[in-house]
Amino acid sequence: MPRRDDFKGASLGVFVTLLLATVLVGAFGVLLESGLRAHAPVERYKAAKAVVTAPGNVEITTKSPGSKPEAQRRPRTELPRLPVAVADRLRGVPGVRAVVADVSFPVVTSGGAVLSGHGWDSAALLPAAPTSGRAPQAPDEVVLPASSGAQVGRTVRLQANGVPTSYRVTGLVGSGPAAAYFAPATAAELSGHPGFANAFGVLADRDTKIRDLRAAAPGLSVLTGDSRGDAEDPAVAAVRPDMIELGAAIGGTSLITALIVAGGLLGLQARRRAREYALLRAVGATPGQVRGRVVREALRTALPAAAIGGVLSLAAGALLQSAMHHKGVLPPGFGLALSPLPALASFALTMVATVLVALLASLRVSGIRPVRALGETAADPSSPPRWRIVTGALMLAGGLSSLGVTLGASGAVAAASLSSMVMALMVGVALLSPVIAQFGARVLGGAVVALSPVAGRLARHSAAAAAPRAGATLTPVALVIAFALVQLSGIATSIDAASGQAAAADRADRILVSSGAGVPSGVAEAVRTVPGVTAATPVHRTTVVMAVREMGETKLRSLPARGLGADASRTVDAGLAKGGLDALTGTSVALSKDVAGGAKIGSSRTLWLGDGTRISARVVAVYARGLGLGDVLLLRDLVAAHAGSALDDHVLVRCSGPCSPETARALDSVTARFTGVRAVDPAAFGEATSREMRTQELLSQIIVAAIGGFVLVGVVTTRLLAVASRRPELALLRKVGATRAQVRGSVRLEGVIVLGTGAVAGLAVAAVTTAALATVVTGQPVPSLPSVPFVH
Repeated sequence: MPRRDDFKGASLGVFVTLLLATVLVGAFGVLLESGLRAHAPVERYKAAKAVVTAPGNVEITTKSPGSKPEAQRRPRTELPRLPVAVADRLRGVPGVRAVVADVSFPVVTSGGAVLSGHGWDSAALLPAAPTSGRAPQAPDEVVLPASSGAQVGRTVRLQANGVPTSYRVTGLVGSGPAAAYFAPATAAELSGHPGFANAFGVLADRDTKIRDLRAAAPGLSVLTGDSRGDAEDPAVAAVRPDMIELGAAIGGTSLITALIVAGGLLGLQARRRAREYALLRAVGATPGQVRGRVVREALRTALPAAAIGGVLSLAAGALLQSAMHHKGVLPPGFGLALSPLPALASFALTMVATVLVALLASLRVSGIRPVRALGETAADPSSPPRWRIVTGALMLAGGLSSLGVTLGASGAVAAASLSSMVMALMVGVALLSPVIAQFGARVLGGAVVALSPVAGRLARHSAAAAAPRAGATLTPVALVIAFALVQLSGIATSIDAASGQAAAADRADRILVSSGAGVPSGVAEAVRTVPGVTAATPVHRTTVVMAVREMGETKLRSLPARGLGADASRTVDAGLAKGGLDALTGTSVALSKDVAGGAKIGSSRTLWLGDGTRISARVVAVYARGLGLGDVLLLRDLVAAHAGSALDDHVLVRCSGPCSPETARALDSVTARFTGVRAVDPAAFGEATSREMRTQELLSQIIVAAIGGFVLVGVVTTRLLAVASRRPELALLRKVGATRAQVRGSVRLEGVIVLGTGAVAGLAVAAVTTAALATVVTGQPVPSLPSVPFVH
């Protein structure tokens, strides 16, 4: 009979596995809760009772055949523009003392620091008053933060959406965010949209009714409390849906992984104690009583693991979010929403999962008839149950059948089908692990026999005879290898493909970039006058919302987009499938083939611009390089008119032939007139873009390291338990003449067979899925190798 120490070892393995799983589920639960509850910090609107702005979400209602209508929402990503006349309606609400039409635009100092520009009337929303000096009155006056080092009466040069201009500092403010305050009329001009405001701050008495404000501003959002921060920085609201999806997806993956690993451990533990359970059945215990005992023993291990893991998950979630902030994966204003809910939810999920896997593990030992109980425990079963083989084969077939969907789809459809394929294949491998172990014993067993005839034969026989035991070990090995390679290689393939497409699409000889908030709109016009320059195309990045057909359903998606200025056809090679970029005028649009959905030239598509404005755009082109350029191309002036900032991201410059030294010097002379703007070559621009995209790898590396860690614990524990349970068998080998070296060698070589089989199974799953992804992304079934984790 197995020693009690063996059972303690298995319990310790289950404990650590469930603890780490609870930590992971809870950590991503923190991220999910933050996505549900987080708002940008309220800084400039602290004194406002409410902030009135455009709705933060785009919404449509869709209906699939045979289902109820479904409301779909996606957040807008830019500050809106509302006519200042809205303020007049709000001022008529009882209890309202003042309504401030707030405008916001980036301002760059001569030292390269970026400030937020506003009219002085917006200072009342903080509230802020000069600690020295006075408020700005003339067009050339400004109030700056005391932390800027400016002095009252001195002249500073500030750049908004043009060349740097001189302003006299009339006052300093000592608190609040880094902001530059101008005279209200000046701020309206510098914002680029006189007569419009980004939001309206309402200063009102305490008893002012919010419902009265909503009635005075129909169709607009009235934000109160913490939600006022969304009017300051829409980036936080824009990233919320992604964080919710990410937290739910990775938390679910962690839980499923824990089920597979812990299920293997509990199943092996139950088989090792089968004689004890058989004795209980022989003396009259019912199957339910045996199952109850197995479940209770599992819960005794799971209860402290889940409790400790739930507490630790809160700290892990905070650390995860901090790392994502540090690497730029999350916007600075995305705050941490911390409550006991993620810890309680991860505790409950772990306990429920433990009950499920314990019940599954107890099915065989509780179902043996008493008269056969003792005989049934003499050895491991020679083959798995038929239901397990059939179910596993169906899961593998289902996973492989989705390969056709993946190869025939693109974009989000391909990603969704790929995820389902990975999970189906891994569940199939887990169910068929005993069969895979037997196959591995025959194939790899031959190799170890050739390496060591005596020990190899013993190892091959042992691995084949105890397939369920070997299957419990190889499953987590296959799981972690497949998961790691699919996660890391998939990200690397997408990034390399995006970088390659961006480089292929770039026909510019020089690219003008900014180290500050962006490139002023006047730069492109100034560059066009440089001798030797034949084209200068400003590029303005944004995010648009559009309904996309996916797997027969309409889904509202947020899509990366670019606004292109003049001469786009000479500086951008989009890989056109039909149409041309010269037709980008007014509200026309070019779509990538991933989202075009068979759109014809001249047809119309409804989309929502960055500030939530709805337009009907005429399709003028369909192109192939969506990963490098974004899925939607629009006219630059249209994008800038509905963006929070009129500044461009960069300017593509084409020369008549290679840029001569004289042309390069002239370009440098033009860029020197603007703070932070400089000209770089395409290689340097591509490297910076690739480095920016690779910050997204951080999360994948964290996920792989965390899940791989607790899978490794399960592998080591399962292997040690399997070896420990073979003590009688190993002792018998010694008695019949096997040497100590041969016995030890057989144990090591059996480990090679089992772990090698798991590695091959994991590599097979990873090869199929990563090749499918690479085919969808690049057209070639050759995925990119993942980079070294945490090294950049």
